[in-house]
Amino acid sequence: MIPNMWYVILASREVKAGRMVAVRRFGEKLVAWRTPEGALSLLADQCPHRGVAFSGKSEAHDRAALTRNLATGGPAAARIQDGCLVCPFHGFAFDTVGKCRAIPANGKTAEPPRGFKAKSYPVREANGFIYAWYGETREEYPPIPWFEAIGPGYSVTTFFDPWATHYSRGLENQLDVVHLPFVHHNTIGRGNATLVHGPVVRLEPRPGGHDLMNLWVRNEKDRGQPPLRAAELPVPERHPFLQFLFPNLWHNWITDKLRLVGAFVPVDEGHMMLYLQTHQKFLTAPLLRGPVDLMLRYMNLVIERQDKRIVETQAPKRSDLKGGEQLIPGDGPIIEYRRRRQSLIDAARRSP
Repeated sequence: MIPNMWYVILASREVKAGRMVAVRRFGEKLVAWRTPEGALSLLADQCPHRGVAFSGKSEAHDRAALTRNLATGGPAAARIQDGCLVCPFHGFAFDTVGKCRAIPANGKTAEPPRGFKAKSYPVREANGFIYAWYGETREEYPPIPWFEAIGPGYSVTTFFDPWATHYSRGLENQLDVVHLPFVHHNTIGRGNATLVHGPVVRLEPRPGGHDLMNLWVRNEKDRGQPPLRAAELPVPERHPFLQFLFPNLWHNWITDKLRLVGAFVPVDEGHMMLYLQTHQKFLTAPLLRGPVDLMLRYMNLVIERQDKRIVETQAPKRSDLKGGEQLIPGDGPIIEYRRRRQSLIDAARRSP
């Protein structure tokens, strides 16, 4: 994990007003919830009083379910009342930033101790996603990362799928241009373009370390010609084929009217959640938009499952800069990602 960054953790539509959702993110049990007015909160799934789970679920019971974003309710779970999350054990009430607002045993008029808080994470909503800040608390936070090339006017459809691997493996797969004719031989990799020129990678620094990586891909059939290295290729004149925003957002620039966005959400060391958004505006008429969005969703699911069954076999689960793999020039985007990720981690460690 790269500290001190905004991570996409959920789709906005998953957390409805007046409801709570239990998830595992960053290796921790968390609950995302909204007040009836729509205010969003993300707390550790543990009451600071006696350690009970707000979700009402034990570690042993719900580990698998938490990777599927489990909506919670019932007598064993916390309830939402008067803009607070109320613990089911002793009725302690916590607001959206985790501050305790009521301790019934102390009486209605008693003020809770000032430092009595549940662990909370700063959260923001944008682009159909919920972002959580992973790192030290700050007075000011950097802007939410997003792709400027994706403007308004698109019809957006989203689905998510749990993967049994570290999030770094999932996102590296989307930077891997070598695997296309093999894993996707009957879909996006048709044509047997096994020879990889470059690829060309350009890194643009962004505020808070949310750097943008631009990739230009040039694969072709092998007719005996040698592959060109990135330095031998001309400066690209067209927009990039792929973009990656640290720490966990990816963009496939298919056409100006068709885009694919992936969020590779860290669950724990051996699990991630993949969110895929399809953005299209070549057919936006109400009667046609729905069927087209469903068709695109199905196509993306087929391609995503081709990747999933391969990537889940990779070992170790987490990738590292010095992980012992024997990489080739075509792996340039992965090498650049690992170098930048490690430099951001090192910088955070040196920070006072």
